[in-house]
Parts: sequence; structure tokens; C-alpha cells
Amino acid sequence: MYIKSYCVYILHCSDDTYYVGLSSFLEQRLIQHREGLFPDSYTFKRRPVELQFYAEFTMVHDAIAFEKKIKKWSRSKKKALIESDWNKLRQLAACKNETNYKNYNKDK
Repeated sequence: MYIKSYCVYILHCSDDTYYVGLSSFLEQRLIQHREGLFPDSYTFKRRPVELQFYAEFTMVHDAIAFEKKIKKWSRSKKKALIESDWNKLRQLAACKNETNYKNYNKDK
């Protein structure tokens, strides 16, 4: 039985930006990015591109949720994910506003 998988991926672009995408055929999608088959796409003018990270999912809704999540991340969080630097990623994800329980001062 064939189980379809979905990949969320991060490309490093020639202008030093990251592109986050989702595909059920990652190899084919990478060829499309590299060859510039879609002139209106984000990566077209930012070639060459290089695959930096991918994660596979069996459920499409999980893949879509993960893609949406990391698209909103800062560059440094994406880089920590690419480098598998879980401590840095945890640090960058921590809430830093003054209402956070870690910053709450009982003496106020």
C-alpha cells in the first residue's frame, strides 16, 4: 500500500533569504524552483536556491499547519531549525514580553 507523504521544506535563496514551501513531490518541486519554471514565484529572481531543510508528514493538514507556522518565524528561528539547534530554537521561541510569568515581579 502506498502512503502519500507531504514535505515542508526551506530553501536558501541567492539573496540570503529563506523560502518555505510544501509539496507532495519534493524532488520535482525542487527542479521547478531551480529551473525557474514559474516567473511570478518568489524564488524565480532569487536563484540559485539550495534545499536546507525538509520534514515529511503523512497527514496533509499537519504539513499545512507546520508550513504556516514556520513561514511566520524569524530568520534566526528558521536558521536554528535548519541547524537542528533545539536549545537556540527554544530560546528564540520563549515569550519575552513583561506579562510573561518569568518576567513577572511580585513586588510591583
